[in-house]
Amino acid sequence: MDARLPLSSQNPMLTKIVGDKPKLLILNKADLADPAMTKEWRQYFESQGIQTLAINSKEQVTVKVVTDAAKKLMADKIARQKERGIKIETLRTMIIGIPNAGKSTLMNRLAGKKIAVVGNKPGVTKGQQWLKTNKDLEILDTPGILWPKFEDETVALKLALTGAIKDQLLPMDEVTIFGLNYFKEHYPEKLAERFKQMKIEEEAPVIIMDMTRALGFRDDYDRFYSLFVKEVRDGKLGNYTLDTLEDLDGDD
Repeated sequence: MDARLPLSSQNPMLTKIVGDKPKLLILNKADLADPAMTKEWRQYFESQGIQTLAINSKEQVTVKVVTDAAKKLMADKIARQKERGIKIETLRTMIIGIPNAGKSTLMNRLAGKKIAVVGNKPGVTKGQQWLKTNKDLEILDTPGILWPKFEDETVALKLALTGAIKDQLLPMDEVTIFGLNYFKEHYPEKLAERFKQMKIEEEAPVIIMDMTRALGFRDDYDRFYSLFVKEVRDGKLGNYTLDTLEDLDGDD
């Protein structure tokens, strides 16, 4: 999952397919997420019996953290197989998730070399491939998979704001308005710090018009949309998380 979207970046179709199989939930891009919110989400998932890690897959320590967690997850099965005389040296696992969640970067980090194509946009990985990372793990990399229909428009807007879905799929003015409103409510100080000319007490459409002119874009609002969304994605507005525990339904 994307640590900025612990709930919205979960593909409900894949969750059903995985079922009760042993699984390790990895909140990637934790360096971009709100650390306090990441801690809350980890506690929630652990309370549901789901072993959870929060990582930045670009860091070298990721290899040991993920490998140790995978071994711990499978310790009972390895012990049972050992009693039967079967020695398991290499764990075979599959990495699944939505586009642009950093799966390929994680692959390369685990392998210690570039074996998976990386890109800061969805849809880079095209097919399945077995990747031998080290003597402990053999991983099946898969393309990022989105579900065919977003029942909740807010989820779609969150995915668009972080770059999990292609920019052409949603109007950028709607994505920008959503982002402005979310930061106004949850991180107003970060908006004020990054955009010192912004009057955050104004409504989002008014902010867009004022900022477009203030930045010298005249009436080219598309330029402000692109600028704002890029600033959010690149972490220029600081760490943030778009899902809160209040977003959970009673059935989850």
